[in-house]
Amino acid sequence: MSVHEKIRFVRLAKGWTQEYLAEKLEMSVNGYGDLERGKNDIKLSKLKQLSELFGVELSELFGTNEKATFNLIIGDSNQALTFQSFTFENSELKHTVEKQQIRNDDKDKEIALLKRIIELMETKNTEQ
Repeated sequence: MSVHEKIRFVRLAKGWTQEYLAEKLEMSVNGYGDLERGKNDIKLSKLKQLSELFGVELSELFGTNEKATFNLIIGDSNQALTFQSFTFENSELKHTVEKQQIRNDDKDKEIALLKRIIELMETKNTEQ
């Protein structure tokens, strides 16, 4: 798994957007997106920032084999920190990310549909 794939995985695991990390790294959103897609080389200073933001050792973002293990702390000040350990292979990661993207797309479609239903109901109530 490449460095940019690991960065994307950790960002998604944390539930962060590209916009959020671009802001934290003082980069444009497009520049950060290119970084995750592997279109740009990543400066060591940015890798250090990312490892600190992610709460992982810098060395965990590197690796030459197909398996990788991440130790992440996920949580916020309103909940107890949860320690999660991820072990995966490249194909498993892609599959998991694709499933999550499909779920997110479905959720967005359902929200849009429910908003439309509410609008129609409000319009009907106002007409009566």
